[in-house]
Amino acid sequence: MVEGFPSHLWEIQDMLRPMMGVALAAMLLAACGQKNADHNKVEGPAVSAAAAPTNVAVDTKPTTGESGPTPGASSYTADQARMAIEKAGYTELGPLNQNANGLWQGEAMKDGKRVSVSIDYKGAITAL
Repeated sequence: MVEGFPSHLWEIQDMLRPMMGVALAAMLLAACGQKNADHNKVEGPAVSAAAAPTNVAVDTKPTTGESGPTPGASSYTADQARMAIEKAGYTELGPLNQNANGLWQGEAMKDGKRVSVSIDYKGAITAL
């Protein structure tokens, strides 16, 4: 003990230490809080998804040839164009030539008839 320091204050200090520890633990638990169902909810306005795509930059026109071939620079090679046309059910496909509009064109058989067929840069195959 320190001289001049009343002994009863040492007793009070010894009692306060555990209480301070308990109080500190209680404050930490209260500050952290308990997780509940509302924990992951976001406050703010409700936002819903659009009913239909609104990006006009996306081409949503059919690519199966209903609207005719679309001119444009084709990234298809002749072999890739040939494989796509044959996969669409055309047989006896002759040589393919790329025209000024970027379409690969050739002669082929479809349903027993000889037709002129083309494929555009989108992959749309059209019998001409």
